[in-house]
This record gives sequence, structure tokens and C-alpha cells, in this order.
Amino acid sequence: MTQQLTLHTHATATGAVIELSGELDHHTAPEVRAALPGLDLRPGQQLVLDLAGVTFCDSSGITVLIAARNHALAADAAIALAAVPDHVGRIFRIVGLEAIFPTHSTAQAAEASWRPASS
Repeated sequence: MTQQLTLHTHATATGAVIELSGELDHHTAPEVRAALPGLDLRPGQQLVLDLAGVTFCDSSGITVLIAARNHALAADAAIALAAVPDHVGRIFRIVGLEAIFPTHSTAQAAEASWRPASS
């Protein structure tokens, strides 16, 4: 049985943060995808996906993370992952996602290290 996914968004000076808790799978990924267009994400900002509470991630979860990356890039923004649990990070390493997603220990660390691209 799929565990409920909890999704919270908030804005920071560097951009939007999405906090996820629960299972990120084929049942819950559409909820994350549906939240993307409503984000206030401007050029030069960064979208942070805080995965600290993610207990499971399947291929649908990976697909929605890539969709979030594409959404950020379409807004001329960047993306970073924060607090990736070890069991999820292992999957990301196997499929090569660490090459396209900068990762940080916490969402606050991602925000603190963000340096927008110079014009």
C-alpha cells in the first residue's frame, strides 16, 4: 500500500522550496507535477527539492524530479536537491542523476550556497 505524500512549498530569497515526505511513486508523482506550474520561480533563482522525508522513490518519482528540473530550466532558474536519504541517493547514483542534480545536506545549505549566474 502506498504511503501518503506530503508536499509543502514555500518561497525564499533564492527561490521556491518544495518539501516532500512519504512515498514518491506512480500514485503520488502527479501531485508533485501538478504543483510545478504554481511555483513563483523567476529567472536567476533556484528551485530546491527537499527530500528529507522521502521514504521511497520509484521511476515515476525520478521522472517527476526530472520534470521539476525541466520546469526550473524553462524559467531560466536552477534546481538543487536537499537532504537526499541514503536509500534514495543510491538509486540516483545508479541511474546517473547525481550528474544533473546538485545536492546539499539541507535546504538551508542549498539556499546558502546558491550563487545566481552572472549576466
